[in-house]
Amino acid sequence: MSNFQFDWERESRTGTAEAVLCVGKTDEQIAAIANLAIRDDRRLLLTRLRPGQVKALPAPVLTRLDYDPISSTAILGALAPEDSLTGGALVVAAGTADLSVAKEAARTLAFHGYAAPLIVDVGVAGLWRLMAHLGALRAARVLIVVAGMEGALFSVVAGLVEAPVIALPSSVGYGVSAKGRAALSSALASCAPGVLTVNIDNGFGAAVAAIKILRIGTLPKL
Repeated sequence: MSNFQFDWERESRTGTAEAVLCVGKTDEQIAAIANLAIRDDRRLLLTRLRPGQVKALPAPVLTRLDYDPISSTAILGALAPEDSLTGGALVVAAGTADLSVAKEAARTLAFHGYAAPLIVDVGVAGLWRLMAHLGALRAARVLIVVAGMEGALFSVVAGLVEAPVIALPSSVGYGVSAKGRAALSSALASCAPGVLTVNIDNGFGAAVAAIKILRIGTLPKL
């Protein structure tokens, strides 16, 4: 008997699908989960999936798996064509060191059918880089902003746009940056009103929040 149980109805109930967090799972458990999804003809998003865990998967799973080593995410099943994805979201990352977290958010959005363009390396150390993308920033309906170090980018972006800003602190940084705690504190203490904040390195959670915001206009009226 398996010691896991899928919540296949979660997407119809909440608007976002259940994902498989691979941290703490054995190679055998991940393979069993993937095989069950294949048997039931289900698509599946796997997060925090390390290269060694991928190598251990059986060939029938690997042939159906789209793995991105930068974000440590994998999508089991067909990928939607890019031109069919719904727009509105934008992922903004302070530096290339934040790319793993930013791509986790972008891949989660893509899995759910939403395009998520990336603007990377626009941190506050060179504000001209951010201002060069001002048109794209203001055209988005929701922005996920990723930053480590002191996390100043959250307030800067939120002060420039009308759309909701989801602050995604990353664990990039050293010393008093404290593996993302300084950025998390900056997000929570932002002087730009209305900044929403998720946990450190939680790209999946930031994407789920963005999806719920994008879906507001499509929800049935009570």
